[in-house]
Amino acid sequence: MANSATKSKQGRPERRRRSDGERSRSAILNEAARLATVEGIGGLSLSRLADQVGMSKSGLFAHFGSKEELQLATIETANEIFDQQVLDPAAKASAGVERLRALTSQYLDYVQAGTFPGGCFFATVLVEVSMQPGAVRDRLLAFLQDWIGRLEAAVRDGQREGEISKKEDPGQFAFDLESSLLLANTQFTVAQNSEPIERARRAIDRRIKEAAA
Repeated sequence: MANSATKSKQGRPERRRRSDGERSRSAILNEAARLATVEGIGGLSLSRLADQVGMSKSGLFAHFGSKEELQLATIETANEIFDQQVLDPAAKASAGVERLRALTSQYLDYVQAGTFPGGCFFATVLVEVSMQPGAVRDRLLAFLQDWIGRLEAAVRDGQREGEISKKEDPGQFAFDLESSLLLANTQFTVAQNSEPIERARRAIDRRIKEAAA
């Protein structure tokens, strides 16, 4: 019994330390994601981030062993935020066209909400690393392929359901929608007013209606 009590007393602080560590890591990565949209993911270094979050560089080393590890963890955090704000709400839509509208609308909401100061995390950092082969670029490209794939899949579902003309090329359709989304993201980030967001909504709505079967 005495041994069990000792283990329990020893265990509780250990669990608190682990929980505190997880919260600290989460706070660091959220700040890193915000910083990456302003200064670039290449500007993320342990020393730069340590200054930003008010930690010692050695304290950050307890969470990340290298700059690349920090960058990859930052991308995963940004991906989780994207899932929460865009993909998860859109997943409630069942039909193809309904899901297509939900995906694009939630993306525009995510941008307009100012989730990151530099606009969409992935639109910003992917351009930055497009000519820099490596694990960071590969992870960002995987995100882009997944996102475009979701748009294309929604178009194909709409075609099977008879709501989108089978003459439409799903890849081209997704490209057209993504073009509106990216331009809205860029213009909104610069102008900080809703006009680009509303223009994108109208352009996407028109494109979907033009594609009706």
